[in-house]
Amino acid sequence: MNMTVKLANPRGFCAGVERAIEVVERALERFGKPVYVRHEIVHNRHVVAELKQRGAVFVEELDEIPALDSRGRRPIVVFSAHGVAQVVQADALARDFQVFDATCPLVTKVHREVAKISREGGECVLIGHAGHPEVQGTIGNFDRGAGGDIYLVESVGDAARLEVRDASRLSYVSQTTLSVDDCARIVAALQERFPGIQGPRKSDICYATQNRQDAVKQMALECDLILVVGAANSSNSNRLRDLAEQLGCQAHLISNASAIEPGWLEGRRQVGVTAGASTPELLVREVVDYLQTGSLQTGSEVRELAGVSENISFSLPPGLRD
Repeated sequence: MNMTVKLANPRGFCAGVERAIEVVERALERFGKPVYVRHEIVHNRHVVAELKQRGAVFVEELDEIPALDSRGRRPIVVFSAHGVAQVVQADALARDFQVFDATCPLVTKVHREVAKISREGGECVLIGHAGHPEVQGTIGNFDRGAGGDIYLVESVGDAARLEVRDASRLSYVSQTTLSVDDCARIVAALQERFPGIQGPRKSDICYATQNRQDAVKQMALECDLILVVGAANSSNSNRLRDLAEQLGCQAHLISNASAIEPGWLEGRRQVGVTAGASTPELLVREVVDYLQTGSLQTGSEVRELAGVSENISFSLPPGLRD
């Protein structure tokens, strides 16, 4: 029998990703190339490659950017959606770069929470993944000058072993792209160890992350295989794959249709497809086309699942608005 392909809703680009990409596009339109982007604007090679073709130059450190660009002017620099540390912002200012900050506003919210805790001399626990650019940027917005410190916790075990200087002034924040359920378990472990710990008024995990995870939870009940279209270094895409597997559904994270192994599809009746928040819909459609016409299961039926409607948008930085 032919399989049914079920498309998760919502999936793919979120408002923060759309804004970040538009920042680079607008900067190229307004100022011409080159436009320098610190780190991948979002974690998707397809998006990065397209922007490179249009004149974006991606760097990991500001040291890689010349004092004057190839047109003899102040370099145009964009900070990625993941955010940067305060020292990076200060360095760009000292170098007289013209900066447009594409940090997702929901990441900026966490930065402000961390900065406030540090100004007040508090202690802060950051729940997140070591080495992720968002985590590095968030830690870099904590000023230890007032006497407090920030601690990275990645697991329930980390929370159980955590030692802090002053538990009476302890708060927690989180990376915006974590598993909602995993984060809740870590928060519970922190609250058990430090009963007085304070959290943000509203969860730091972004609406898009939660909505895509909720959609996968439902899809995992209906499917015997889920394909998550996203980059290997995309935190939210990895969490979608992990969540499906935790719910007992076989799942694979793929960058595009060419990564699908035919053996995965043998005997499958219900195949779910979703995408991380930095994945363009074009890549999802290529996966669907393969499942319909390029696989052994030709003629597969495609169904769009119902889901939460997202109508959030974020304004562009000053200097790029119409």
